[in-house]
Amino acid sequence: MFANPLVDKVNGSAFDLVLVGAAIGAGLSMIAGIGPGIGQGYAAGKATEAVGKRPKFQALIMRTMFLGQAVAQTTGIYALIISMVLMYTNLFANFIPQ
Repeated sequence: MFANPLVDKVNGSAFDLVLVGAAIGAGLSMIAGIGPGIGQGYAAGKATEAVGKRPKFQALIMRTMFLGQAVAQTTGIYALIISMVLMYTNLFANFIPQ
């Protein structure tokens, strides 16, 4: 909201409401980063346990863990992209009555 280049171009309460809605939506979309963080921590812990039990399978366990964490991280990346789009591109700016 503070670095948005469209803030100074339009003065009006409707546009301010769009900016507030975009900021709230971006914050809510970043809640999606909690799930991948918890899941990746759990996967790393279980991989550490598995390597401790069977050290000779370390390469296979680590490879599988990294693949699973990369897949789990995509949810967080999508949430980050959505929040950036909401904050820095105002899709509804053209629909606001002047």
